[in-house]
Amino acid sequence: MAARNKMPEENFFDALELLSRERGIPVEELKERIRKAIESAVKKDYDVDEEHIRVEMDTEKGKFGVVIIKEVVEAFPEADDEGLEPEPDTRHLILLSDAVKVKKTAKVGQMLDIPLKTKEFGRIAAQTAKHVIRQGLRDAERNQMYTEMQSKSHEILPAIVNNVDEKRGLVSLSIGRNEAILPKNEQVPGEVLLEGQRIKVYVVDVLATERGPKIMISRTHPGLVKRIFEMEVPEIYDGTVEVKAISREAGARTKMAVWSKNPEVDPVGACIGPKGSRVATIVEELNGEKIDIVRYSEDPVEFISAALSPASVVKVEILDSEKKSCRVTVPDHQLSLAIGNKGQNARLTARLTGYNIDIRPESGYYGEEPEANA
Repeated sequence: MAARNKMPEENFFDALELLSRERGIPVEELKERIRKAIESAVKKDYDVDEEHIRVEMDTEKGKFGVVIIKEVVEAFPEADDEGLEPEPDTRHLILLSDAVKVKKTAKVGQMLDIPLKTKEFGRIAAQTAKHVIRQGLRDAERNQMYTEMQSKSHEILPAIVNNVDEKRGLVSLSIGRNEAILPKNEQVPGEVLLEGQRIKVYVVDVLATERGPKIMISRTHPGLVKRIFEMEVPEIYDGTVEVKAISREAGARTKMAVWSKNPEVDPVGACIGPKGSRVATIVEELNGEKIDIVRYSEDPVEFISAALSPASVVKVEILDSEKKSCRVTVPDHQLSLAIGNKGQNARLTARLTGYNIDIRPESGYYGEEPEANA
């Protein structure tokens, strides 16, 4: 027995299902977009208001049609002979003599459904509908991509390097179905990226634009280090250990303050791992970037002392708790270690703790007046 030829309506719904699978857009959302597009086309081509148009799409029955709704009248209202009144609006009216041709039982005062055949839309209406549907699909796809990417905000995503613009310092990346630009200031200093290379990026934010979602990404953001630790340290992932603060100079050094909800769990030890295995994996992931993990404390004196690691601290004096300023005294031989190369250790400690830090040697500076009661 020969296979039954499908009706155009059934082909339409098959196409809708295929489009849904290809674009990853729900069928109901597609139907709503197409319904509005056809309403817009019919409104323009037939000069009727939207409330007098009904687009019927029944997926289960495989039926698709358009209806114009008009009121049945005995005769059209007469125009004002003197021209004082505006011309009567007859767009949504149909004479009884014409209505009975559509429905034999039509009566005056009844709202009559007048079904249109698809071919009656005309070339202009069809083109209009096609354009609006296409635009609607693009919008729906953008919205879905935005929602999908927004859920990835503040996460680490794998990316592939598409192109490296050495002149402008921009790197074009593929992130799933999306493209993103990694600006020069979000790249790790000294890191060389090559076309086809697979890297990890941190999603700082996702913005909705007319061209689709714009993904703001970074390789230098402190959040990237934090997320990598979450992936490598189970105690951070399950919430036992919490990352309280983090400061970073990408490619050189990161300081991270951690705290444990469970007094029996050492937060620093958990992050370092057995024989330093966990932190070693992360340092390798970050191409040798040094990482200082310190214990967080509510006591600023304890916190600042720990944060200046690897330098030892003799004492910490809080000068102004409101303005968050302090003076830290370190052994003379540890002054350069406390300050760090080009002041890096001091800068990172200040960002980590939120305090302005004045670092001084234990013996004081040459020619400096000794402190009272010292």
